[in-house]
Amino acid sequence: MEWAREATARGAGELLVTSIDADGTGTGYDLDLLGAVCEAVSAPVIASGGAGGPADMAAALAVGASAALAASIFHDGVHSIAEVKEEVARWGLPVRT
Repeated sequence: MEWAREATARGAGELLVTSIDADGTGTGYDLDLLGAVCEAVSAPVIASGGAGGPADMAAALAVGASAALAASIFHDGVHSIAEVKEEVARWGLPVRT
């Protein structure tokens, strides 16, 4: 958290937070890490590393991330952007239409 605070103090406009342990696993983002970073800084936080599906992305947004990044679920055609938007809306979170 110290580095996240320092980065924003030095002018970082947003932070991309990737849990190396979760990256590529499809088991979900590190929600504890994301939540802690979101609470520590006022800059937008982008969740990265671990998305296995739409619910994982919604969960990242629910703990305070401003955005959630995913690659393989889209590249491999496992899920669509529309599915993610539908799930995020089901969680009662704002979604661009």
